[in-house]
Amino acid sequence: MKFIFPQNYNFKNKFLGIIDYSTLVLNIIWDLFVFSCINLIFQDNTIKIFIFVVLCLPLLLFSIIGFNHENIIYIIIYLIKYFKNPKLYLYIK
Repeated sequence: MKFIFPQNYNFKNKFLGIIDYSTLVLNIIWDLFVFSCINLIFQDNTIKIFIFVVLCLPLLLFSIIGFNHENIIYIIIYLIKYFKNPKLYLYIK
């Protein structure tokens, strides 16, 4: 069986077919940072779990669901560029 793919088709390597590897690395780094900060600050395990879920779950969900299957790193870069100079995006005709 032969499959024909167009030349402009973009193959994206994904972990388990769900999440890009660069996004996965970003999520792991963020989760480790939050986990280490929470362990330094709090003693109670229920508070640790609650704060970890509140801080890490939204990023994970946005990474998996995404904005039109866009890489979360690109979205963060776009947001930083917009916050640095919002007039550039609002007034260009």
